[in-house]
Amino acid sequence: MVRRARIKLTSTDTKKLEMVCQEIREIARRMGVKMVGPIPLPTKRLVVPVRRTPCGDGSNTWDKYEMRIHKRLIEIDARERVMRNIMRIRVPSEVYIEMEIR
Repeated sequence: MVRRARIKLTSTDTKKLEMVCQEIREIARRMGVKMVGPIPLPTKRLVVPVRRTPCGDGSNTWDKYEMRIHKRLIEIDARERVMRNIMRIRVPSEVYIEMEIR
């Protein structure tokens, strides 16, 4: 029975997120293991409406600030050498990783 590792990557910066996905893809290709992904998951939008004038004088105008959270899902065979190489990847501070071995 082959164990599978499910890697969930989350970030607000798509370029850095794709860079980490590319490194994982390169490790899988070099080691010759089976990999599925990266599968793009739905982007979460966080919108915060804020009054322009906090004192209440003037017109009732609002600004909207938005932050988007992008997610990717990768499934890979959880061999020991592959997992060691994935753990050694330099991950930017904006990218968060969750790993689950099944």
